[in-house]
Amino acid sequence: MKAAALIVLSSMLAACTVGPDYKRPIADTPPTWKTDSYWRVGEPSHAPLALDWWRSFNDDTLDALETQALAQNQTLAAASAHYEQARATLAQTSSLAVPEVDLGAQASRSRISKNRPANSYTTPNMSTVQNDLKLAPTIDYDIDLFGRIRREVESAQASADQSRDDLANARLVLTTDLASDYFSMRELDAEIDVLNRSVDLQKKALDYVTTQHDLGAVSGLDVLQQQSQLDSTRVQAQLLANQRAQFEHAIAALVGTPAPQFSLAPVPDDHPIPSIPLGLPSDVLQRRPDVASAERAMAAANAQIGVAKAAFFPSLTLNGTIGWESTALASLVSAPSLLWTIGTMASQVVFDGGRRSAAVAFASEGYRATEANYRQTVLNAFEQVQDGIVGLSVLDGAAKQSHAAVVDAQRLLSLANDRYSGGLVAYLDVITAQQQLLTSERQDVQIRGQQHTVSVALVKALGGGWNADDAASTAGSYSVGSNVESTN
Repeated sequence: MKAAALIVLSSMLAACTVGPDYKRPIADTPPTWKTDSYWRVGEPSHAPLALDWWRSFNDDTLDALETQALAQNQTLAAASAHYEQARATLAQTSSLAVPEVDLGAQASRSRISKNRPANSYTTPNMSTVQNDLKLAPTIDYDIDLFGRIRREVESAQASADQSRDDLANARLVLTTDLASDYFSMRELDAEIDVLNRSVDLQKKALDYVTTQHDLGAVSGLDVLQQQSQLDSTRVQAQLLANQRAQFEHAIAALVGTPAPQFSLAPVPDDHPIPSIPLGLPSDVLQRRPDVASAERAMAAANAQIGVAKAAFFPSLTLNGTIGWESTALASLVSAPSLLWTIGTMASQVVFDGGRRSAAVAFASEGYRATEANYRQTVLNAFEQVQDGIVGLSVLDGAAKQSHAAVVDAQRLLSLANDRYSGGLVAYLDVITAQQQLLTSERQDVQIRGQQHTVSVALVKALGGGWNADDAASTAGSYSVGSNVESTN
């Protein structure tokens, strides 16, 4: 009865938990995004991004690359392994809250010396040989009077959640980096195509000027000017081919394929820019896994304050043993061989030179650091989304002007050729018109490529389809071996 009373009392005391309870800090969120007349809001504007957001670009090659990257990227595999480690740590920490049962067994045979010191002068010592067989499970249970273990479990749970969010963020970074590199490469394909068409046009112009020179109609200066223009355009195409190769190699690394074994055929991108649903600024806090990760880091750090404070209070451990001991195996498991013990051990630190106070201060400052990191992550999120909105708005207007500039440059070149054929202008005017058309066409495809990459950056800033409400199911769809994630 006394033992039972002790257990009940300990359980009542265990309801106490020292340390501050976690409260998520409130982050200031603007009511709306800053937009202008160029921005076109997707319909419906409140619709969330799909987890497989890249399919909205309607590019089969990109779809295949993203699928391959999710299955074979090693950085994502490492993030998945870290998440499984965090789950294992949580399971290990949670096990501290339940009693530990150990099964102990002992078997020995010993001989007692006849010449050992005497215990009684009236009874002589004798030499004996005997067996000692023991089978005795032991039970140890930390009562957790002031919630140290509960705070450790709380911290481990928050750390596991943080690792889950880090895994989701690694997926987002992988898919957006891959899409950004892919569209940058396709922009170079389009730019190289412009240069190749310019080379063909300039070669025809060179043939025409050479023929005119052979007939004595023009001087050799016109021929040299056109030849110089052609050579310069060829050099530019070669330099762009080197840049394209670098993006292709980066894509190979992201999809888990050695660069020498990977290639993508040049295809100028002509896919439309999809509309991206923004939602409200407050939605970003639910959409971005890095924000969720920073918030979970705060929860873990807050629980560590409780762990540090619990070290100031007494610890109480219950232990007990029940088993059998005998000199013969036949009589080991029997009522006369039964043995048991029950006890408790309490400890309280009296003086530690300020070590525990320093631990509490360390944990408290650690929480302050994670809180500052959370608030900065939120600020960065708003900055990146607003950058994407402004970037797409500016590029939308620039694209319209760029298209007009290409049309004007084409008309200028046609007019310059006609006037040169009529002997009204020098051939330098034709060269200038060729250069203007090339510059306008390259600028046009560059703006289009930037629209794609800024759209991807905006998707990344908005969280790429991830949502805090279903984060557990999202993370659970990963496989450590393959990292394939279902998008159904």
